[in-house]
Amino acid sequence: MKAVICYERDKPVVVEEIEHDAPGRDEVCVRMAASGVCHSDLSVVTGVMPLMLPCVLGHEGAGVVEEVGEGVTHVKPGDRVVFSWVATCGTCYFCRIGKQNLCELGEKVNRMSMLPDGTSRLHKDGKDLFSFSGIATMAETVIAHASSAVKVPDDAPLDKAALLGCAVMTGVGAVFNTAKVPPGSSVAVFGAGGVGLNVIQGAAIAGAEKIIAVDVQPKKLALAKTFGATHTIDSSKDDAVTAIKEITDGRGSDFAFEAIGIPEVIEQAYAACRKGGTCVVVGVGPFGASVNLNAFLIPLLEKSIVGSWYGGANPHRDIPNLLALYRAGKLLLDELVTRTYKIGEINEAFSDMQSGVNARGVIVF
Repeated sequence: MKAVICYERDKPVVVEEIEHDAPGRDEVCVRMAASGVCHSDLSVVTGVMPLMLPCVLGHEGAGVVEEVGEGVTHVKPGDRVVFSWVATCGTCYFCRIGKQNLCELGEKVNRMSMLPDGTSRLHKDGKDLFSFSGIATMAETVIAHASSAVKVPDDAPLDKAALLGCAVMTGVGAVFNTAKVPPGSSVAVFGAGGVGLNVIQGAAIAGAEKIIAVDVQPKKLALAKTFGATHTIDSSKDDAVTAIKEITDGRGSDFAFEAIGIPEVIEQAYAACRKGGTCVVVGVGPFGASVNLNAFLIPLLEKSIVGSWYGGANPHRDIPNLLALYRAGKLLLDELVTRTYKIGEINEAFSDMQSGVNARGVIVF
C-alpha cells in the first residue's frame, strides 16, 4: 500500500509502498477513503512535535473496515468508521470520570507512535515504521487499536466525515465540552485555520452573540465570516486586544480561544478576556516554550486559563453527534473542504495549508 512517510525533519515527505500486518487482538484493518491534512502533521516534519522517525503521518481520517482482530465486537467488515486519534480503554481513571480524551491508553499510544503493545504493524524493507497517533491515516490502509474506530452510518460521506476526527472535534468540542459557552456570550478566536474555524462555528451553534475572529491572513478572515464570525480583526494591522475590547464595550470577551500554539498569542488571548473570563488554549505550542502572566493580576482579575485536549471529547459519543448536526444543516463540513488531493500531492497540500489557501485540504484515496 502507499503511505506518506516523514524520514527527516524539515525535508519534503515521501510517498512509498510499504507493508502492513494483519490486525491483532483488539485491532482493526480499515481501507481508507479520506485523510485530512492537519497542521499537526506538518509539525512532525518541522520538529514542533518531536515524534520518532521514520513515521507514517496522518491522524484525521475515515474509511471502511476490511478486517477485525480477535475481541473486536463494535465494528465489523463493511462498516464505515471515523478515526479518533485518542484511543480509549474505558477502564482507566480518566475514562471512568468521563475524560476519555485524557485516557492513559491513548496517551501511551500517542507518546510511542506505536500500538498499545509497543509494536508496529507497518514496515518498509523489513524495518518498523512509527505511526502518528497509532493510526497513520495518510495511508491506503490503516491498522489501529479498535477503540480508535468510531462507527458511523452506512451512508455517511466519508470525505467530509473524516474531518470530524480532528479539526471539527477539537474546535467545536473546545466550545461545547471545555468552555461550555452559553448563549449570548462574546467569543474571540485567535487563529482562523482548520481548528479555529471550527471554534467559530461551534460558538455560532452555541448561540454566542459576538464572535470575533483574529488572524493575519485576509483569506482566513473571509472564511471566518462564512463559519459564523460577526467581527474580524487583521492583527497584522491592528492590536487585537484593543480591538476586542472596543467591540465588547471595553470589557474584553467572555471567552477567548487560542488555536495556533504561539506563546505570545496565548498571552494576547488571556489579555483579551474580561475580568472573570476564560481563556481556552487549543493550539499546541513548541515543547519547552513558556507563557508569561502577571502574577499580581491573576487573583485580581479572576480570569481562568484552561487547556483543551482534543476538544474534551468522548469520541464514541461526540463524533456521531457532530455528524447528526451536519445532517441537520447546523454544522458546516462541505465548506471546510476547499481542495482535495491525491496522496502523491501531499507536499503541495502542506504548502497550500501554510499559505492559507485552504480551510482544510483532504487526501482522497
